Amino acid sequence: MQAWQVHENGEPGEVMRLQDVEPPTPGDGQVLLKVRAANINFPDALLCRGQYQVRPPLPFTPGVEICGETEDGRRVIANPALPHGGFAEYAVADAAALLPAPDALDDAEAAALHIGYQTGWFGLHRRAGLEAGETLLVHAAAGGVGSAAVQLGKAAGATVIGVVGGSGKAAVARELGCDVVIDRRSEDVVAAVKEATGGRGADVIYDPVGGEAYTQSAKVVAFEGRIVVVGFASGTIPSPGLNHALVKNYSILGLHWGLYNTKNPKLVQHCHEQLTELAARGAIKPLVSERVPLGGAADAVQKVADGLTTGRIAVVMEEAA
Repeated sequence: MQAWQVHENGEPGEVMRLQDVEPPTPGDGQVLLKVRAANINFPDALLCRGQYQVRPPLPFTPGVEICGETEDGRRVIANPALPHGGFAEYAVADAAALLPAPDALDDAEAAALHIGYQTGWFGLHRRAGLEAGETLLVHAAAGGVGSAAVQLGKAAGATVIGVVGGSGKAAVARELGCDVVIDRRSEDVVAAVKEATGGRGADVIYDPVGGEAYTQSAKVVAFEGRIVVVGFASGTIPSPGLNHALVKNYSILGLHWGLYNTKNPKLVQHCHEQLTELAARGAIKPLVSERVPLGGAADAVQKVADGLTTGRIAVVMEEAA
């Protein structure tokens, strides 16, 4: 079979190589999956660079989120078990963690439903307790993670403010349903949020960026607001001032979605059922901005690494296209 392999750490476009290899052999409790589509996530770039919290042995195949087909013909979504990731014709995954692919979504959309949307659901509902009528601020609102949070926030009845970088991404954020869109490249984010909220600030802030975005969040969080720390796509990990959280009376919430797979797998299943229902009635639909064949995976991962994308890029196998 063909699979992209990383033999040394570095930039995805430089270290990913498409090779002919033997199909992986499932271990105990695992199943072999024929990959129908693989969604590209920022962690795929971090894996290539050797900067992710999980460091699989070299060589490995990246690709942490797929829509695949079981040997008995079931269409499922899964997180492949590294080092046998999803940028290949076949991958392996834990049998107990397979989730049925929603009928309302095609292969590329289904592949993009898992990590970003589950992270958004757990962040907004489990951690922050977002309520209808509240104001949600989403950083990087046109990106893969941010776009999921925007859709979930709208589905929950929140007023959504999206922060983006550039006019093209601003247009995407508006199409996603953001009530207010702020272009951080041409506008003062803090002033714009305060103006949009009448000085009150945002009740819930969803931050997959870190760095300057977190600094802005702390300045515009409302009384009894919640800042959900999702990731650090900016490359800068902020150091929150706990005295500031005290005097402004807000919460800083960490979210590591992967822990729920081991700590509370039944809740992951419940989350998927909720997402499937939302997809069935059209309330959410992964924004797949680009679909590429397997041969284009390395360049696509590099685009995600460089922050040049909106929504998701999916690697789609020819037979499933």
